[in-house]
Amino acid sequence: MRFVIYGPGAVGGTIAARLSLAGHEVLLIARGDHGATLRSEGMRFVAPEGEHRLRLDTVMHPAEVTWREDDMVLLAMKSQHTHAAVAALAECAPAQTSVICAQNSVANERVALRCFANVYGMLINLPAMHMMPGEVFSFGEGASGLLDAGRFPRGVDERVERLTQALAGSGFVADPDPNIMRKKYAKLLLNLANALEAATDTYADTEDLVAQLHAEARACFDAAGIDCGEPIEAQGGGREIYTFATLPGQERFGGSTWQSLSRGTGNIETDYLNGEVVQLGRLCGVPTPVNELCQHLVRRMLHEGLPVGSFSVDDVRAQVRALAKR
Repeated sequence: MRFVIYGPGAVGGTIAARLSLAGHEVLLIARGDHGATLRSEGMRFVAPEGEHRLRLDTVMHPAEVTWREDDMVLLAMKSQHTHAAVAALAECAPAQTSVICAQNSVANERVALRCFANVYGMLINLPAMHMMPGEVFSFGEGASGLLDAGRFPRGVDERVERLTQALAGSGFVADPDPNIMRKKYAKLLLNLANALEAATDTYADTEDLVAQLHAEARACFDAAGIDCGEPIEAQGGGREIYTFATLPGQERFGGSTWQSLSRGTGNIETDYLNGEVVQLGRLCGVPTPVNELCQHLVRRMLHEGLPVGSFSVDDVRAQVRALAKR
């Protein structure tokens, strides 16, 4: 079995590194400066146990891969890139290829299922950062992260059993789950605060705003008949999966939206996180003003080139109050 990691950034890079270190065959599909650096210099993988320099086979496009029947493709790019990635993959990979959506958001699996018969959802709870080409920092100590997986839309099969077994033997907590999307919707709840963190550069003193984000999402899920788990289910169900380690040279840790804005990537995932709730609200007639505001603030930061932390928590609260008066 070969693992093809399509998008080896923070999440994909950590998964690739851990699988390789455990002796599994890994191939990377990467683009831009990151892909070029991975090809020429390898991956600098920094983890609690130390630093590794990994030379992993790397290509820049799926068409460069000689596809095999035993390949498992893990999509690990941000959700805004999934449509283009799946289209490129479908041009050359067999339709029976296993495609695992190792991504936040709940929209990716439906995109992949248009082109591939064997699609799997994966819960991503993995503290990692990718800020410079060729570098990945993994902060999880004890385990590198939680990566439960299941067939989409439901079920477990021999492929997902093999996948989770390989991950569990590579330093992750990973179990097969026949109802994986319940956990992915629970993780979506947690990710709604990503935009708030990027806008304010803090999680402190935002509990009231986070509660409003969650309440809007819950109302939308109820209206749409979506089974959403409790946030604790996306965090290990009460088990301590990992502790955060302090790594030399990367003491600051921020979420995926914070990382994208800090790196100046020119794009963000917010439309597939808060935007998922906003879309559901519009479909079901449920108001979602706080999620809309967070989506708007981060989009404004992106388009105006504003830095992380351009708004205070009080700024956001004032805008929420103004929306409530309309």
